[in-house]
Amino acid sequence: MKIGIHHSDNSFSESWIKYCEKENIPFKIVDCYRNDIIKQLEDCDGLMWHFHQANSKDVLFAKQLLYSVQMAGKKVFPDFNTAWHFDDKVGQKYLLEAAGAPFVPSYVFYDENQALEWVETTQFPKVFKLRRGAGSAHVQLVENEREAQKLINKAFGRGFRQYNAWANLKERWRKFKRKQVGLKSVLKGIVRLGYTTDFDRVVGREKGYIYFQDFIADNDHDIRVIVIDGKAFAIKRLVRKNDFRASGSGAILYGKDNFDLNTIKLSFQISRELKSQCLAIDYVFDEGHPLVVEVSYGFVEEGYNSCEGYWNEELKWHEGNFNPQGWMVQKLIKCIRQNSY
Repeated sequence: MKIGIHHSDNSFSESWIKYCEKENIPFKIVDCYRNDIIKQLEDCDGLMWHFHQANSKDVLFAKQLLYSVQMAGKKVFPDFNTAWHFDDKVGQKYLLEAAGAPFVPSYVFYDENQALEWVETTQFPKVFKLRRGAGSAHVQLVENEREAQKLINKAFGRGFRQYNAWANLKERWRKFKRKQVGLKSVLKGIVRLGYTTDFDRVVGREKGYIYFQDFIADNDHDIRVIVIDGKAFAIKRLVRKNDFRASGSGAILYGKDNFDLNTIKLSFQISRELKSQCLAIDYVFDEGHPLVVEVSYGFVEEGYNSCEGYWNEELKWHEGNFNPQGWMVQKLIKCIRQNSY
């Protein structure tokens, strides 16, 4: 048995490699960007690639490659059930509704007139989102009908750029004041005012649809629960000052007492229903009841190193450090072995 690992910066791959070396798990480094990637994988039973939603190369073909390798009989991480809806909030709407998950009521329109008619009858505020974007990017509160109409006109007109230079600079400055980033990051944001990113140029403008969610009031935080191979851990993210968005805020609480066991139990149920290898679920709460906002398979490792422990599927708490990237490797190994029996 051998696992192919695509190694890239700012990904899970470094942790995967260290885990395989420590546990004497056979692996090889592969390059998914090369034309001969299928040949590279000939002596491998599986492929692991933590592709990034904002990498201009990855968005072109990562899912297509992974699903092709999976179709050919090898095991992959992330697999189809785990990744097809990644960075696609509209796709997640359909998936979570079909799965019967408690999901924040959401609305998508592909016809401008239908969207404008809906605006006249719905209640505000609403939350506008693009289907792409992480860390609260492309998310804004819509206070009234007039604001919604402007967004609809833009969505069915020139569309929305993937990179908002002013919003990005503002977020960099916020993090600089919180000492979460250095001055270099702010200067880079200023330079970015003059030119866009490779990702923005490759994917083009988002247009031809409009997506809103109900605004669930009185939430000063959200809860993210991550489920991997029958184990779950969680963080509590506080909203930004004078804002409603928690994702990407950098203000995180880790204590076990911040998390309700019913939310952890629900997360296991959703993960099983979606048949996901790794599922990060973001929740807000409506009078104490958890509602899913969106889901993902990826997360930034550093944001979870301070977690105090994890739960198993019987909701038993395990205190202490743990290695979620190692769990991913073990999950893939289990799938490989089950396939060989």
